[in-house]
Amino acid sequence: VPSEPPMPVVLPDWMLIRTGYASIRVDTLEAAIRRVTEVAGLMGGYVANSSFQTGEQAARSATLEIKLPTARYQAAFDQLSGIGRVTNASTSTQDVGEEYVDISARTANAKRLEERLVTLLATRAGKLEEVLGVERELARVRQEIERYEGRLRYLERQVAMSTLSVTVFESGPLVGNPGDNVIRDAFKEAWRNFVGVVAGGIALLGVIVPVGLVLVGVGFG
Repeated sequence: VPSEPPMPVVLPDWMLIRTGYASIRVDTLEAAIRRVTEVAGLMGGYVANSSFQTGEQAARSATLEIKLPTARYQAAFDQLSGIGRVTNASTSTQDVGEEYVDISARTANAKRLEERLVTLLATRAGKLEEVLGVERELARVRQEIERYEGRLRYLERQVAMSTLSVTVFESGPLVGNPGDNVIRDAFKEAWRNFVGVVAGGIALLGVIVPVGLVLVGVGFG
């Protein structure tokens, strides 16, 4: 059965998938995590995924991926500065309008073909092989429609809900080996450097003074 030309589809002005990222330095990790979760809830979103990083000699951090209604995305993004010091932030968008229009047209064409096949199957009284062929084509078209409609639903969900990944981290601790006093060791290192400079100066004088005496003797000779 020949396919009909695609029907024109009006491009929606909201077919953008928005994805954002922010990195925030905070004083207390636990409080920051609670605050990010609260912001997501207040904006009608939720925390979809989370990960944590801890270590004895590393800054503690957590990354929370939150899903937000696209209409509230910017408002949520603006709330991040109240959690801590934002050190990095970015937002990217993916325009899926062209794909949405194309799949919508394919879906419309497939549904028209489905209607014609159903009508043909209901009125055709030919050979069994021909009837089975129409049934197979109808099954294929219906699977195609389901695939198209599933993709359209996916795009609509992605457009309706934006993704914002927020990493909160504490400042790295000033650490040393167990039992070490970091400040005391820093002063010791500074003193060693000072002594080294003085010793180097004395050694240099030990070379310069004899040479100077020789030059003076030559001058008076």
